[in-house]
Amino acid sequence: MAVAVRTIKPDSSEAQKNNPLGIGSFFTEEQFSMMQEIMYPKYISAGNHLFWEGDPLGKLYYIRSGKIKLLKSTEDGKQFILSILQAGDLLHEPADGFRQHHSFSAEIIENAELGVIQAKDLDSLMHRQGDLAFSFMNWMAFMQRVTESKFRDLLLFGKPGALASTLIRLTNTYGVATPDGIRINLKLTNAELADFIGATRESINRMLSTLKAEGTLSIRKGYIVVECLDALRTMSQCPTCSACPKGICRI
Repeated sequence: MAVAVRTIKPDSSEAQKNNPLGIGSFFTEEQFSMMQEIMYPKYISAGNHLFWEGDPLGKLYYIRSGKIKLLKSTEDGKQFILSILQAGDLLHEPADGFRQHHSFSAEIIENAELGVIQAKDLDSLMHRQGDLAFSFMNWMAFMQRVTESKFRDLLLFGKPGALASTLIRLTNTYGVATPDGIRINLKLTNAELADFIGATRESINRMLSTLKAEGTLSIRKGYIVVECLDALRTMSQCPTCSACPKGICRI
């Protein structure tokens, strides 16, 4: 629950170290410190929602610890996972003059400590600090590129290519190198993988079975281990690293 005090302790380097492409990497230390000065703390336990699709806009959420799953529902009841954010990320859906309500929901999947910023406070800060506003625009442009690259992979290369792309993005975001391959350090069910690409759980079961039989990946203690990243890149027709750097290719 949010408290009345509108300050938050300075961010440790842990979130930035574990997530070098988080929001903090787009600002100077002084700029990020100014942003933290207008945050107030909020703590939410796993299983709760930060907000629901249709709730009013007006706040930004800096994730100091925990994980948040972003979900989009369709009129016929289907659900898509848009992203899974981690410590160091900023959750922000701007008002665009036509829409004043969230177009997706945010579910807490790991106990979260947040820094909340009122949009009006950030607007005031950016009016006073032009350099900070420019850095914020760079971050928004970066996130737009991430979204565009996801749409490209989901729409152009069929369900197998979309699954391969999702697995690559998961390795870039949550991957840990092991002697067996890259372990995705985030447990996901086959149903959740299906929700990333708009597929059925049964089709994901079949595709994963094929990838395991081919030696592309394995499942160890509930974690996916990618043993042949190049095979996934071939399936998703991965562009060159210069066209789609690791920072863009994230979940």
